[in-house]
Amino acid sequence: MTDRIATKLAELGLVLPEAAAPIASYVPAVEAGGLLHISGQLPFKDGAVMTGRLGENQDLAYGQEAAQRCALMLVAQMKQALGGLHRVERIVKLGVFINSTGDFTDQPKVANGASDLMVALFGEAGKHARAAVGVPALPLNAAVEIDAIVKIAE
Repeated sequence: MTDRIATKLAELGLVLPEAAAPIASYVPAVEAGGLLHISGQLPFKDGAVMTGRLGENQDLAYGQEAAQRCALMLVAQMKQALGGLHRVERIVKLGVFINSTGDFTDQPKVANGASDLMVALFGEAGKHARAAVGVPALPLNAAVEIDAIVKIAE
C-alpha cells in the first residue's frame, strides 16, 4: 500500500510532510484496541499554518485546500506512529472543524477536501464516517483542524 500511496501523491502533485510536533500537552497519536486515534492536525502550506475564517476572509476553495493539507498531515502522523503506512487497514472516521462564520453552511464541502484525498490514497479503505462542524475559532487561527480514527492491521 505504501508504494501505491507514494505514486498517487506524486500523480496529484502532493508531498507528504514531516509529521508535526504537538503544540501543547498531548501526543500526536495513541494506538489502542486496534485503532489509531490521531490528534487534531492543522493545515500547513509552505511551512505556515493556513489561517482565516470561512465566510469572512477565506472562501470555499481555500477551505478545501486547507482540509486537504490537514489530511496530508494525518497521513504523515499515521506513517510516523505506525512505522509506515502498510499497517493502515481503514480510515474509520474524520472529525473536521472549520473556522467559519455563523452564516457559512458549506462545512461538508470544505471537509470533502480531506475525504476525497483519503479515498484517492487508500481506495475503498479510505471511505469513512465523518463530522463536519463550524466553530468560531481554532488554534493559531487555523482555517481547518481535523482529527482521525484509523483501524490498523495487527
